[in-house]
Amino acid sequence: MSDKVIEKWGMFEVALSGPSEGNPYIDVALEASFRFKERVVRVPGFYDGEGTYKIRFMPDVEGDWTYETASATPALDGKTGSFVATAPGKNNRGPVKVRNKFHFAYADGTSYMPFGTTCYAWTHQPLDLQEQTLQTLAEAPFNKIRMGVFPKDYPYNTNAPLHDVFMPDDDGKWNFDEPNFAAFRHFETQIGRLADMGIEADIIIFHPYDRWDHANMPAEQDYRYVAYLTARIAAYRNVWWSLANEYDFMIDSKPMHQWDRYFQIIEENDPYWHLASIHNGDVNANYDHRKPWVTHTCIQNWDVKRTAEWRETYGKPVVNDEPEYEGNILQCWGNITPQELVHRYWITMMRGGYIGHGETYQHPDEILWWAKGGVLHGEAPARIAFLRNLLEEDVKDGLTPRGHSGEWPWSRVSGAADGDVSYIYLGEHQPSIWSTGLPKDDAAYDVDVIDTWNMTVTPAKVVTAPEQHTIRHGDIIRGGKPDAAFGVELPTQPYLAIRVRRRT
Repeated sequence: MSDKVIEKWGMFEVALSGPSEGNPYIDVALEASFRFKERVVRVPGFYDGEGTYKIRFMPDVEGDWTYETASATPALDGKTGSFVATAPGKNNRGPVKVRNKFHFAYADGTSYMPFGTTCYAWTHQPLDLQEQTLQTLAEAPFNKIRMGVFPKDYPYNTNAPLHDVFMPDDDGKWNFDEPNFAAFRHFETQIGRLADMGIEADIIIFHPYDRWDHANMPAEQDYRYVAYLTARIAAYRNVWWSLANEYDFMIDSKPMHQWDRYFQIIEENDPYWHLASIHNGDVNANYDHRKPWVTHTCIQNWDVKRTAEWRETYGKPVVNDEPEYEGNILQCWGNITPQELVHRYWITMMRGGYIGHGETYQHPDEILWWAKGGVLHGEAPARIAFLRNLLEEDVKDGLTPRGHSGEWPWSRVSGAADGDVSYIYLGEHQPSIWSTGLPKDDAAYDVDVIDTWNMTVTPAKVVTAPEQHTIRHGDIIRGGKPDAAFGVELPTQPYLAIRVRRRT
């Protein structure tokens, strides 16, 4: 039995000494075969500078593992060893996977609902600001964060990065065949700290907003970079792959076949099959998320009432990571009210999808959460926490939308159910009475009215349902057959939801 011990879904690392002359990033290939009984897992290695080579592995089974390296470089070939994978620690539930077609769960079977936020360039900021960001996340309701490998050059985000990702040549041009290993070490350290906090790291591999020419690297260097990044960080259990932020804004330099190839390179180098998707810029430029290497549908779109449509089109979980941001900057995508963002949260969740947060309030030092992190200033996070707490208490297998996109009344209001609990979100509508659509035997149900903004849950007053108003050919037909359901009396105000729990 080996004296090396790592917990299941932890990270075991092999470090080897090898050649440092030439350019090992290009010239030296290394991998290892990890064995558990009759099972063999191939894992690529990577160069970490100064003659050091590493292989990282995330065991997914408890017990005795062995490994053997393979390389055309003699100093790295045929190295063997072993370790024992033990039970996972208290806060280690493994990587997140798709479950029940449209939803997610940790590898240990625990349901996972993504409540993400966006801090594109937080790991490129001064260290004290990064610490402040982590402190904020520790108290915030978010369990996923979108973050870029590359620094960003964009309004409110023009400062020099903490580390350049690649090194310059003697003439000052960036050498995309010479990584800055310090940058990658720092980036992965922050991924590990997020894992310790229970936060998924949604890693954005490319984006169009740079002055370093990362968006215009030649295909061969792109492919090498993607393989290298995958080999370095795939063993972190909290990694998600996001091929791009707004891939279609780079389509001239990176045509569609290259985006497909990036996905394939990740598949070839990630033995754990972490979640992988890609993010659009133009709302009409969605990638074809039906392709087999895409695990979930990542969307940027303000029209969240289309969520059920995207579910039906792609047949995968829908995560609208950019439904516009709470804030007050000039750009329209960054100046919606907190009430509107919370409203879009409820619509999306009640139509069977998931949604991301972002915050863009003006700041005298241009420290906007969406780009640099820091502290949160908005009113939406508290309401997002309220929603998350409600759903994590009630929902076990994932919400299934009631009705379909375009079906009345669900084209106007939003509803979803999971087992014995149903939600109806009325949003901007403020009826005095609403029919639940459930049988009249109200003794079988507990019914609450939820004020989504003021964060209150109040037992509902159940009343006789009104006559059903049906719509046919655009005309309202009144005086129809009485509704075979009980109704709920409501105060006249927007942003209300109804929760119905069947008593057991």
